[in-house]
Amino acid sequence: MKSLTAEQADSAQVPELIAATEQAMPHQANALARARAFAEPFIAGETLDTGENTLAHADAVASILKSMGGSEAMQAASYLVYACTHLNKPQEVISKAFGENYAALAMETTKLVKVQQQTRDAEDAGQWVDDPKLQTENVRKMLLAFSRDLRVVMLRLASRLQTLRWHAACKTVAPPSVAREALNVFAPLANRLGIWQLKWEMEDLAFRFLEPDTYKKVARLLDEKRVEREEFVESLRSRLESELRSQGIQASVHGRPKHIYSIVKKMRGKSLDFDQVFDIRALRVIVPEVNDCYAALSWVHQQLAPLVEEFDDYIAKPKANGYQSLHTIVRDQAGRAIEIQIRTQAMHDHAEHGVAAHWAYKEAGSKGYSGVLASGEYDAKIAVLRQLLAWERDLSGSGQGLFEDRIYVLTPQASIVELPQGATPVDFAYTLHTSLGHRCRGARVDGVMVPLNTPLQNGQTVEITTAKEGGPSRDWLNADLGFLASHRAKAKVRAWFNEQIRHETVARGRESVEKLLQREGKTAVKLEDLASQLGFKSAEDLFAVVGKDEYSLRNIETVLRPPEAPLAPDDFLLLKKSRHADKTPKGGVLVVGIDSLMTQLAKCCKPAPPDAIGGFVTRGKGVSIHRADCSNFRELAARTAERVIEVEWGASKSEGTAVYPVDVGVEASDRQGLLRDISEVFAKEKMNVIGVQTQSLKGTAWMTFTVEIADSGRLNKVLGLVGDVQGVRWAKRR
Repeated sequence: MKSLTAEQADSAQVPELIAATEQAMPHQANALARARAFAEPFIAGETLDTGENTLAHADAVASILKSMGGSEAMQAASYLVYACTHLNKPQEVISKAFGENYAALAMETTKLVKVQQQTRDAEDAGQWVDDPKLQTENVRKMLLAFSRDLRVVMLRLASRLQTLRWHAACKTVAPPSVAREALNVFAPLANRLGIWQLKWEMEDLAFRFLEPDTYKKVARLLDEKRVEREEFVESLRSRLESELRSQGIQASVHGRPKHIYSIVKKMRGKSLDFDQVFDIRALRVIVPEVNDCYAALSWVHQQLAPLVEEFDDYIAKPKANGYQSLHTIVRDQAGRAIEIQIRTQAMHDHAEHGVAAHWAYKEAGSKGYSGVLASGEYDAKIAVLRQLLAWERDLSGSGQGLFEDRIYVLTPQASIVELPQGATPVDFAYTLHTSLGHRCRGARVDGVMVPLNTPLQNGQTVEITTAKEGGPSRDWLNADLGFLASHRAKAKVRAWFNEQIRHETVARGRESVEKLLQREGKTAVKLEDLASQLGFKSAEDLFAVVGKDEYSLRNIETVLRPPEAPLAPDDFLLLKKSRHADKTPKGGVLVVGIDSLMTQLAKCCKPAPPDAIGGFVTRGKGVSIHRADCSNFRELAARTAERVIEVEWGASKSEGTAVYPVDVGVEASDRQGLLRDISEVFAKEKMNVIGVQTQSLKGTAWMTFTVEIADSGRLNKVLGLVGDVQGVRWAKRR
């Protein structure tokens, strides 16, 4: 079967479009009469929810379809749709009587009718909680997703128009949900398909029910001078057509009807009063060629006074949707304004019948009544429309549907949820809420319990059963089991398991830290304060690194144990000769001239070989060893020079294994992972870090690392490596 090209699709007229879709319906003699006779016993005595007789409704729908260019086959389907609900096995019965294509069309349309009824019932009950604009767009998408064949769309459009007509004829008020759905879903869809007369009538009728006072007010304003206005427009139309033809321009001039909803929309969009809507009086001029457009415009501007600011040349500069025409507003001698549009027949066909015409123009939304969306977005929309027009023409064919990769299902409250093709109840649960997904334990689809890996179908109602607490199953991440199709849902499941691992790690780290505090007798220490002292933002961050064995408990011990009291300058010890024969004192420091004198390394400057050092005699603690350049040592020597003693580095008993603690200061730009990166440098250089203190202020971090070294000379190399870490400004020994 031959399909429409993109170019043909853009300019296809509605009857041709319908005819193309109906090639799948095999011709059957007297199909319309047979279908009516088949359905009549079932529906003749039935009424719809609106109160309208079902057979009368089907008759009217068939008549509307005929006026739209629908064949007898499509008209016949309108009766079969309403017979479906009265048959035990509708698909089987209709297939046997009329063929599989008729049955498929009737079943698909019936299914869509039921889903839309659910959403309207929910709206009437005030159950919608979603963004109304989003819900409306989802209804549109769902309508198209159901419509594997354009005939389904045509049937629903015709049915909704008839419902509105019936209410108007009976002088009853249509339910708000029916009118809103007509205005926000069906009319824009008719607009997209280029079924203009249906669009305008549906908009006016829906608006009449939704805003009756405004509708009557505008209708009254139109009626007040209707006769005078029509006489004026007809007089100008006749004169314009006659004089253009006398100029050699074969023009066809017509009055252009004005619809109440269109008038109100323009008044609101441009903040105009009724008298300011210039195109209440309007003519349209159709000419053969582009040159004739400008020739006709020239004559109009010579005969009537133009409003220059209201002139638009959409021929030289077409709208983003491809629309072309000349628009001008002129006044006659009495000052009456009239809008005149001038275009070629080809432009007119595109504007009036092209499926894509006016879509971006009329549905621009955020930019007001006459705003035009950016061409990029319009191009995306026109591409979608081309897909729509290239839809598979055969219901049993293999063509791709417009929303082949998406499905639309309903919550128990009839809110529409968009999901990827192949989505399961688990995907559905995660789309509604992450917590609902985590606690999902079962699902009902259309009231029937199903396995959680059951692929969902368009229009199904899904209800999730949950546990009070708990999390997802690891099986859900097994692609072979088919529990998840949504990338978003998969990411949420992975995140849950990652968080569980972190909880376990933090718990393990907390246990280790708390045991350490008990051993040290420091259970009163606040964990948050301890974490802050160690350079962590929170206690949980500290527990996490401890739990992963990435942070030594020795660092915590160093913070917990207070430093020894500072040396007092009046501490004095008379030097006595040691009874021991050891000439190499503990710590590898030899006091010149004294055997085995007790020594200790000063904590203020932490000397290490081969630093230049000096000794200071204390009381009770032997000789305190300082670096020669230590400011504390110089101050003590200045005040009590007699206590200074000459010392030098000697050989340790465990020569080659002695290590000395030294402090290293670092200034850097604070960032995530800075502490880890610097610690890794010390680790690679086999220098044990036994203490860390950090402080961060306004993006700058100051750190002090206490490391154990055997030779201070090698420390310079390591400081150079620390200085190369990203963000480090300087690193030096304190």
